[in-house]
Amino acid sequence: MSPPCAARGRSQPWRRATDHGAPAVSVILGAVLLVAAVVLFVLQPMLSGQHASLHRELDEPTEAEARRRVTLMALRDVEYDYATGKLDEADYRSLKRELAAEALVALDRADAEAAAGPGAAPPQMEDEIFRLRDGIRAGTTCARCGSGNERDSRFCAYCGAPLAQAGAVPRPEPV
Repeated sequence: MSPPCAARGRSQPWRRATDHGAPAVSVILGAVLLVAAVVLFVLQPMLSGQHASLHRELDEPTEAEARRRVTLMALRDVEYDYATGKLDEADYRSLKRELAAEALVALDRADAEAAAGPGAAPPQMEDEIFRLRDGIRAGTTCARCGSGNERDSRFCAYCGAPLAQAGAVPRPEPV
């Protein structure tokens, strides 16, 4: 006589239950390992102490250099399009004139930045510094917070600090 399980078509019921569980466990284990690998990859720069520098490297192009490169590439593309017949002569001449003028302006700016040196401030910043210094000398700009005030003000409208007299050098704040 055969065992009762064989009569019903199940010869080994314990094997059947484990066969369905093994693939599910391996899929879950694989997913957990994949998530762990992604998390470690994302956190690796923070765990190793690496950080991005906020300073411009000397080999990185400045804004003027980047604009010059883009303009020269656009000029080259216009010449290529004209040579292949994609542009007619009138469009080619107008685009070339515009891009050449833009390239000259960008080239002048890049040359001015290069002449100023790697640590020089942009001209707009220099103008702002000059304006603030003139305001401090005239007694209208607060030496503490930098806000502008009326000509006849004796105290800063923003922070309340006394304004320097015309021509006086402001005292440094105690540390």
